[in-house]
Amino acid sequence: MRLVIAQMKHETNTFSPVPTDLARFARGRATPLEGEEIRAAFRGTGTGIGAFIELAEKSGAEIALPVAGSAAPSGPVQSAAYEYMAGRILDAVAKGCDAVLLDLHGAMVTERHDDGEGELLARIRRIAPEVPVGVALDMHTNLFPAMVANATVIAGYQTYPHVDMYETGMRAARPVLAMLEGRAQPRMAWGWRPMLPHVMRQSSLDAPNREIQARAKAMEKEGALAATFFVGFPHADIPYAGVSSVVVTDGDAARARRLADELLDMAWREREKFVYRIEPLAASLERARQMQGGPVVLLDHYDNCASGGTMDTMAVLGGILEAGMDNVCAFAVFDPQAVQKMKEAGLGARVTLPLGGKLDMPALGLKGKPLVVTGTVRRISDGLYKNEGPMAKGELMDMGPAVVLDTGKVEIAVISRHTEPYDMGSFRALGLEPAKKRYLMLKSRVHWRAGLGPLAKAVVECAGEGVCTSDYSQLKFNRVRRPAYPLDP
Repeated sequence: MRLVIAQMKHETNTFSPVPTDLARFARGRATPLEGEEIRAAFRGTGTGIGAFIELAEKSGAEIALPVAGSAAPSGPVQSAAYEYMAGRILDAVAKGCDAVLLDLHGAMVTERHDDGEGELLARIRRIAPEVPVGVALDMHTNLFPAMVANATVIAGYQTYPHVDMYETGMRAARPVLAMLEGRAQPRMAWGWRPMLPHVMRQSSLDAPNREIQARAKAMEKEGALAATFFVGFPHADIPYAGVSSVVVTDGDAARARRLADELLDMAWREREKFVYRIEPLAASLERARQMQGGPVVLLDHYDNCASGGTMDTMAVLGGILEAGMDNVCAFAVFDPQAVQKMKEAGLGARVTLPLGGKLDMPALGLKGKPLVVTGTVRRISDGLYKNEGPMAKGELMDMGPAVVLDTGKVEIAVISRHTEPYDMGSFRALGLEPAKKRYLMLKSRVHWRAGLGPLAKAVVECAGEGVCTSDYSQLKFNRVRRPAYPLDP
């Protein structure tokens, strides 16, 4: 048995000015991992592709590993990058295989294709019409018809923060292997509802998504091969952005249809609970100042790089500095230029420099606004660390050359590659101790809760600036299917 196993993951924010070239998928290399490099990097990790490799090895299969690329969310994927990765996957399939297992995202938009995953799957089908294809997807998938039409099994994350990547890989692959052994006949049904839930209301730790995901898990315990409710990724001006579901059963298409509709009906009934209510930044920071103890998380959620944010807007950090808040750790500002200047100045140097604000956001009509900051270069790091978990445990991460700038009251992590602070490893790589801080300013939305949630004594959500805004009136939706709630009440 020969299995083609590959990864090609990107969540595309069509409003983001951050370019998505091939290097962004390569994490410090010229090109993404290929061949045995992939096995060495992902075997034993808490990832979807790690699960695929484990199952394939246990079955004694011959494994083809054409490419593994995963890029932090940003703007549309450049055609050259897409064709490079897709081409390697297609070449491996063309050489012949018994099944294909793909660790994808589900919200990839390229310069030419609204549905990057569906386009890849359609190309695979033209080469190998009968070969089973199992696909692991992110909960933030924007599900297009082509994905379902050209896959055999689809399974998506059931947790947000995404702490079940490995389990989702298993859920996507096991029915495919069972099919090859004659033990299952996967049948899929899918659907959607006209909803664009705010990301800040999508966590599976909170209602209403908590209850919907619990029902999906119950469906699997009751016999469904895979049951998935996708909250969708709303920062994409494409037709199929928003809520969807897909259910896989063993030979019973009608049951799959009923179960998929049940998940969607649950979401539609609770649609108002998916709407996020915004508090003005000044009020948020003043409320935080009155809190006792810590750490208090100050969530700079408009600029979350894991939703395509530039990670360099300075509104929230500027407010913290202006208010004189003390014993603060801020993670992180993306500013490779500032990192280089501070490295040249050297450890212990006192520097004054413009920080952040290097990237304009034309989709929002905003110009980048650097903030002049004075502080001491406290630490310098290569930015490499392994995730401690529970999210993507064991995966090697690279935030690029990184520096800690200490103003005396605020320790600011400044990095060279977009990295969301969801794992304690990112802080330890910079010698930072979040548990000892009164305030933690995090450029994140929900994932921070995976690794740092237990530390937080309180959370204050700070509406700053950025393309991850929860204010839909700041975004121009021209191509999303309408009507869509809450755009159209």
